[in-house]
Amino acid sequence: MLKYIQWSDLTSTEKKAREGERGRAMFRLHTQDSDPLHRMVNIMTPRTYVPPHKHENPDKREVFVCLKGKVAVIEFNEQGTALTHRILTPQGPTFAVEIPPRTWHTFVCLASPTYLFEVKDGPWDPATDKHFGNGWAPREDDRAAGEQFNLKLIKQLHLEVDDD
Repeated sequence: MLKYIQWSDLTSTEKKAREGERGRAMFRLHTQDSDPLHRMVNIMTPRTYVPPHKHENPDKREVFVCLKGKVAVIEFNEQGTALTHRILTPQGPTFAVEIPPRTWHTFVCLASPTYLFEVKDGPWDPATDKHFGNGWAPREDDRAAGEQFNLKLIKQLHLEVDDD
């Protein structure tokens, strides 16, 4: 059976992203964590903090397509220095990114709401899914430090956040 996604399907997820503590929420298309291919729409606001991370052991690829809004995708080296960044918007010139395994990366949301369609290798196991930039990036549960980390990246990379 075909599975269609309409903009109206994402309304409640957007509301969760706007009102939730994390400033983001996920609309899941895969039905089980054990699925070998995960598909989802991540909806985020500029107040979200996505801790820099990588996927290795097991190695996993990710693809993100910007459906709405604006987001910076940032690549880091092992020490936490930003190496490259690109702005994704539906209009482009860049609207998607493929992130190979073992690549430190994060996203900084620059417009609210931003919708990212994500395809990622499964299965999902919270114990092994992500490795975080411990020592050079704040934990996700440290909201104040995460906000400061994002502000530092915005300033360092000369990013512009659109008004809400």
